[in-house]
Amino acid sequence: MSQKQIHEMGVAELADAIRLKKTSSAEAAQAMLARAKQHQNLGAYLAFNEDLTLSQAKAADARIAAGERGPLLGVPLAHKDIFVTQGFPSTAGSKMLQGYQSPFDATVVANLAKAGAVTLGKLNCDEFAMGGSNENSAYGVARNPWDVQRVPGGSSGGSAVAVAARLAPAVTGTDTGGSIRQPASFCNVTGIKPTYGRCSRYGMIAFASSLDQAGPMARSAADCATLLTAMAGPDIDRDSTSLDHPAEDYTRLLGQPCEGATAAQPLKGLRIGLPREFFGEGCAPDVVAAVRAALAEMEKLGATLVDVSLPRTQLSIPVYYIIAPAEASSNLSRFDGVKFGHRAAQYDDLVDMYKKSRSEGFGPEVQRRIMIGTYVLSHGYYDAYYLKAQQIRRLIAQDFQQAFAQCDVIAGPAAPTTAWKIGEMSDDPVANYLADIFTLPASLAGLPGMSVPAGFGSGGLPVGLQLIGNYFKEGELLQTAHAFQQATDWHTKTPEGF
Repeated sequence: MSQKQIHEMGVAELADAIRLKKTSSAEAAQAMLARAKQHQNLGAYLAFNEDLTLSQAKAADARIAAGERGPLLGVPLAHKDIFVTQGFPSTAGSKMLQGYQSPFDATVVANLAKAGAVTLGKLNCDEFAMGGSNENSAYGVARNPWDVQRVPGGSSGGSAVAVAARLAPAVTGTDTGGSIRQPASFCNVTGIKPTYGRCSRYGMIAFASSLDQAGPMARSAADCATLLTAMAGPDIDRDSTSLDHPAEDYTRLLGQPCEGATAAQPLKGLRIGLPREFFGEGCAPDVVAAVRAALAEMEKLGATLVDVSLPRTQLSIPVYYIIAPAEASSNLSRFDGVKFGHRAAQYDDLVDMYKKSRSEGFGPEVQRRIMIGTYVLSHGYYDAYYLKAQQIRRLIAQDFQQAFAQCDVIAGPAAPTTAWKIGEMSDDPVANYLADIFTLPASLAGLPGMSVPAGFGSGGLPVGLQLIGNYFKEGELLQTAHAFQQATDWHTKTPEGF
């Protein structure tokens, strides 16, 4: 089987090819590694360990030869560099952790390895997952394969690029305020952020502990369902925020139609809520047009569109940019140059070592957020900022519950614009923050959300349709996205040359 055939396959196709011995896991891994290295100009990968990758692939081939079967067995995947991974550097895209090798695997990495997945390498991301463009990585920006002069979104930018450019059939990402959904939208891939606590945060380098959540990114909802089935599940002994909720087989759920659905109308009976705040001023006309066309397709598939309201959508920006930096300030205080991470080469005393190590190790955006977080947590400001933000966060969650009383799934744009040019917003961090306006509310509420390829805007740039579900309704989101993808081919489109 040729390299071209292998890289064109999604997770399910590749797993079948390996199982049927049309190719082997080792051959697939070698082909994907060669392709990833061929396109290193995209900046998607930060690290490889070819010997370890091929060792894992040969072990998977041995399991298959012994008669073992599984939807991920032998399939090569790649991990966002926010997950600690044995045998690979784990840097969180930061100089602070340059060269760090973890002695253990993150739970998400371990779960996928147990399912037989093979690790291709580590993927570029905004430093400590702080950013929406991948321009904050200490190791260079990842480039959107639809236009290499544009950002891929962030912080899971390298993950989105790897899937879009066919450098991996599927990858892991993390979503704190939209970091799976926004890059998925910018790069024409499918990504899902599950309910907060569904995937363990153990071994995931922390940014904002009450918001960070792992999720898969792939070419289709079906492939995302396969990964999420392996990734999710309780881990309460190692992660205090892990939910003691049984794991589900999301792949099996895809084959279960909604009550009253038919082959021609698989979404019959589904009520899709359209928040008026997601379609107003501030959302680019080409994005609105693509999303409206996708929603019209869902109507043809039997869904009913319902107008709803999320009145505190605008407040999600200030709320998030108080809570997330506050938690970052606390989490990143451990990086002081003492036990691990970067330590300044020259310093006068302990305090000077702290200052120089952190100034040299952290990039500008991370320093900015640490300072904001320290300020809002300081004496005299905690009640006025942090406490008030947490109170509004609760009201945002209540807005969603009122909307779900009228609908089953909420839909709208994943981002207000298509991908912008690299450097275009570098001098205006607030404008960059505003790009998260449609993804932040679900993150603050801890709800599952996903982005599905929905067409193209001006300049041929991808547009993503965001779907938001109620707690533990990942299966319903995946069913909806799968039905849409069975009727459309947006998710199969690839950038020219890839």
